[in-house]
Amino acid sequence: MSGYAGKLAAALAEHFGDKLLVSVSAIGEVTAVVDQADLVSVATTLRNDDAFRFEECVDVCGVDYASYGNSEWATERATRTGFSRGVDRDAVAASSGLDPSIAKAAHPRFAAVYHLLSVSKNRRLRLRAFCADDEVPMVPTVTGVWPGANWFEREAFDLFGILFDGHPDLRRILTDYGFIGHPFRKDFPLIGNAEVRYDPERQRVVYEPVSIQPRTLVPRVIRDDHRYDAEVRQDKPSA
Repeated sequence: MSGYAGKLAAALAEHFGDKLLVSVSAIGEVTAVVDQADLVSVATTLRNDDAFRFEECVDVCGVDYASYGNSEWATERATRTGFSRGVDRDAVAASSGLDPSIAKAAHPRFAAVYHLLSVSKNRRLRLRAFCADDEVPMVPTVTGVWPGANWFEREAFDLFGILFDGHPDLRRILTDYGFIGHPFRKDFPLIGNAEVRYDPERQRVVYEPVSIQPRTLVPRVIRDDHRYDAEVRQDKPSA
């Protein structure tokens, strides 16, 4: 590894040792995986140590790895007719040589991801902490290290249901009052759990069970670029 990404990865590995699992992507993005028990102490060092100086936490997001590694569209070829989501996941996984339980076996389901910026050193780092419990996902809050993470952690809680232990005001921030569930989880129904409408007789907004029926959407994809010219010409009737 060369450049700042390689130097940063080497410095992280040397300073933290087994506390961090560091990797560098093909495009030079540095990612470090930390145990949730060490998250706050590692974050504090990343902010304060002169070798790193990550003064800003520019984003915090949640990740749901429920179906990670299992692709419905396991293909390397393009199509002129589009892909259908109405498929059997297990059948596709089996035909593609994928293990349907790969996500469960590889690591916990939920993770909190922190995107850090060092203004003084012009460096970026992605820090990931997995939640030990899939039923009640929880990691410590980093608001004591980066106060700006407050609303970011609330967003991850709202959308993924990840709890941030020690957060000063952990409540929903994007969804409506009384919203049921966490909409970015992979098992959240696409049609939702409830619908909202204004009732003119009651003169107020009411919540009701979802009335629409779920259906499989098969998009029609029309491609006109030069890669498909030959294929299009073959489909046309000869003059």
